[in-house]
Amino acid sequence: MNIRSEQPRILIIGAGAVGGYIGAYLSRSGRDVILADPWVEHVEAMRRDGLRLQGTSPEECFTTPVRALHLGELQSLRCERLVDIVFISLKSYDTAWASMLLRDVLAPGAVVVVMQNSINEPTVAEVLGWPCVLGGIANKIVVELIQPGFIRRAIAKGGAGFEVFRVGEPHGRITPRAKMIAEMLSEVDSTKITPALWGERWSKLVQNAMSNAVASVSGLSTRSYIEEPSTRRLSIRVAGETAHVGQAIGYPLEPINGEAPELWIEAWREAEGAASGNGAFKRAEEVVLGIASRMEYTARPSMAQDLAKGRRSEIEHINGMVVQEAASHGVEAPINAALLKRVREIELGRAAPSLDFARSI
Repeated sequence: MNIRSEQPRILIIGAGAVGGYIGAYLSRSGRDVILADPWVEHVEAMRRDGLRLQGTSPEECFTTPVRALHLGELQSLRCERLVDIVFISLKSYDTAWASMLLRDVLAPGAVVVVMQNSINEPTVAEVLGWPCVLGGIANKIVVELIQPGFIRRAIAKGGAGFEVFRVGEPHGRITPRAKMIAEMLSEVDSTKITPALWGERWSKLVQNAMSNAVASVSGLSTRSYIEEPSTRRLSIRVAGETAHVGQAIGYPLEPINGEAPELWIEAWREAEGAASGNGAFKRAEEVVLGIASRMEYTARPSMAQDLAKGRRSEIEHINGMVVQEAASHGVEAPINAALLKRVREIELGRAAPSLDFARSI
């Protein structure tokens, strides 16, 4: 599918932390960008004051005008100009209805970039068809929508040493449209095109499972839970268990936090007493402590942000997906299952985040 040669119209549906961050940079660079979001106050703040970004360096701190729409206003695009590129950056549980909403505003040959946690490309394809679907991953971006119109990033940019964005076709080929989207995202942070979307997806799921749920059940920020020995150990166990499930499915996993998936699996086995210590667990600790050292103490993963705001979390689409896929492939994921159950209880107000619970798993 070919996108029109003129300046493409870009729609970001879900202008929260990740979507808004991308949209602010693309808008500032002069691209034709529309940000749509379900949070009324956020849309009104962007319209009135622009979108304010704060990062870890002076050049990352700026405010830029943006065009913002309420979701109910999206259909007006049929009366002006249809959309060539869409970034879906909503929560995973919003994917299906968002895909339906997009059907009438896409231009011929449009591409839909699934820039979300979990694995939602099949959901989008069920509504819009596989030909338009392109995978997008934001890795170690650590952004938070602090208040309407204000997004803060709590970790340094990736730069040349680490690709924050990964773009990949479901079929694995390197296409002109993948190159175009990667070039666009490179205006925001470092980007690579991957021929291994599904391996990248599950490796990102490992990182989400080990970070989001552990921070959520413990009540600690990302840096704080990593610096606490018991929750650091728990996160490494989650990583290994989740990577093990991915291998059981048959995904060719990509590096997880810069290390081979086998390291995390071996570290998990060491922690569970199922393997003699060969230094894998110690190395895994060094890796996560190195990541924490780059973060502000205010940094919280998205699931912990949602629980703090009284919102529904993505637990079913992260740790819950691990549990579901494990059962489907004849393996077990008891640590993910325990975290899934606890986060659901916190969502329902039946439990509160507790370091003691995290230590008990």
